[in-house]
Amino acid sequence: MKYVNTSNFDHSRKSRTGVLITNLGTPDAPQPKQLRRYLKEFLSDPRVVELPRALWWCILNFVILNIRPRRSAKAYAKVWSSEGSPLLVHTAAQAEALKISLSKQYGEQVIVDFAMRYGEPSITNKIQGLMDGGVTQLLVVPLYPQYSGATTASTFDAIADDFKARRLLPELRFIGHYHDYPPYIQALASKIKSHWETQGRAQKIIFSYHGVPQNYLDQGDPYHCECYKTTRLVAQLLGLGETEYTTTFQSRFGKQEWIKPYTDKVLKSLPGEGVKFVQILCPGFSADCLETLEEIDEENRAYFEDAGGERYEYIPCLNSDPDHIEALSQLITENLHGWVNTGTDPSQTSALAIAAGAKK
Repeated sequence: MKYVNTSNFDHSRKSRTGVLITNLGTPDAPQPKQLRRYLKEFLSDPRVVELPRALWWCILNFVILNIRPRRSAKAYAKVWSSEGSPLLVHTAAQAEALKISLSKQYGEQVIVDFAMRYGEPSITNKIQGLMDGGVTQLLVVPLYPQYSGATTASTFDAIADDFKARRLLPELRFIGHYHDYPPYIQALASKIKSHWETQGRAQKIIFSYHGVPQNYLDQGDPYHCECYKTTRLVAQLLGLGETEYTTTFQSRFGKQEWIKPYTDKVLKSLPGEGVKFVQILCPGFSADCLETLEEIDEENRAYFEDAGGERYEYIPCLNSDPDHIEALSQLITENLHGWVNTGTDPSQTSALAIAAGAKK
């Protein structure tokens, strides 16, 4: 196997710590060709679709990739801005805000960047860029508050695959979840309170999370439980009664059973139960994207209103809100403990290395 070349290593270079935040990914443009490429990479991941590979390859390449790209392109076109995909725009803004926040504490010792699990910017390219900048310690922060094999573990797979091709590896730390991290819970509660200050309180708050197939839960994936815990903690902080909120799951795909209750079915049923005013948010999404802006704020709004609902309000994701950046900064700082402000003076290291025969 040919490994990534590290012959340009320089002992005089200052060692740094890298923080890489990651999210799911996005196509390069809201066009069928770009969607086909993106969906092929995404849906080929065995963590995402746990069907026998040969069977799934046929379904994916002969059916799904001939139908879904055009449909998805239309949906993406609705939320695409002049800056690009909303997920890309928000994740870049989060990285920039974290860079500013962490620099106040660590100066140039910590480098912050972002990558996407699928599409660009890729995890491999960003890791290479960080290592070229002197990173010898790497903290990876997947922006999925609730752990799932299909998201968090898949990100770890991508890191592992990248490391397999490297001769020189950085030290690695990896945050698996933060679904009950108090500053994150507080940021969600503050977001809802801020909305209430201008819009008042709805009859019911809907906490909608991305769904996963039921068999993932049956086989031990903790995602379902972590979503419910997030909801419960936020509801307790807000003082919500049991009838004032509910947890639902959106974005199911295919004909198999997914974890319930389904967001769309709940919204269709509520007006018939006398609930005409709802507010909905998506705590599992760290940044607004297709699933929140098009699916929740548009498609599911229509379901509720067509069923007789009178007032439907979507509360945006935390994105790069100050409370969110502060929560992530605290989480990162706790996980950098023992790494920053350690190591030998680079000039001393260089002199010793050259004396021992190194070229630089």
